[in-house]
Amino acid sequence: MIIGKKAASLAVRAPNNSILTRSIEFPRIAKSKFRTLPFFRGPIVLLISLVLGFKALNISSRISISESDGSEENIRFIDNLLLWFSMVFAVLFGLGVFFLGPLFGARLLDSFIESKLVINIIEGCIRLILLVLYIWLIGRTSDIKRLFAYHGAEHMTIHAYENNESLEVNNIVKFPKAHPRCGTAFLVTVAIVAVVVFSLLGYPSLLIATVSRIIFIPFIASISYELIRFSGLSGNTMIAKIMAAPGIFFQRLTTRNPDHSQIEVAIVAMEHALEADK
Repeated sequence: MIIGKKAASLAVRAPNNSILTRSIEFPRIAKSKFRTLPFFRGPIVLLISLVLGFKALNISSRISISESDGSEENIRFIDNLLLWFSMVFAVLFGLGVFFLGPLFGARLLDSFIESKLVINIIEGCIRLILLVLYIWLIGRTSDIKRLFAYHGAEHMTIHAYENNESLEVNNIVKFPKAHPRCGTAFLVTVAIVAVVVFSLLGYPSLLIATVSRIIFIPFIASISYELIRFSGLSGNTMIAKIMAAPGIFFQRLTTRNPDHSQIEVAIVAMEHALEADK
């Protein structure tokens, strides 16, 4: 999936080996005036990406099992209901495992560690370890391995386009499968920023700390997005490379080397996105 200016473009390899393309409309919140405002756009972009990602998975799964042609109008009401249920479950799961779980785990050390700052740092380390472990575990399954290979193909194709290379397999294979503006970079940045933000909040009671982990998520997402955006606008400067390094490193987990057929799908998605933006 390639996200363009007007819509997201999805390319899927069908069971008959053809490549089908679909446009996925942005959710209504994408038209909000706040989308262009610093520190407001981060959570909005995150929500848009979440909606588009789940829609893309829904459409591609329907195409792959030949239930329909994957057109959005052919997705039934029950599918949309399941889509939103899946999104809510994913958000609650992420909140529980990656935000509240590390908090409760770190607080168990309260009787053994005197420094509250150290406990906050340990909480952040637990959060990062859980994130890495989760990605590593799901990355062991065959379906996710294939998904991560398509992820790598998407990045390589974007690199080729940004470097004004023609969108051909032989040109694309020479580019890296990691990209500084990847969602993985966003997740890692969120985990790092959370350590700083929650450490600055001090060491409140468990109840207040629990509430703070929930209500500060949009704020942390805002800072993380602005940092990644600044890194992208800074080009190849040293500060940009330093800021992008954690995300690039962790993309070793979320991307794999694609084969030529997977790169072909990414090329079709990019061409479809470029055509839609005209």
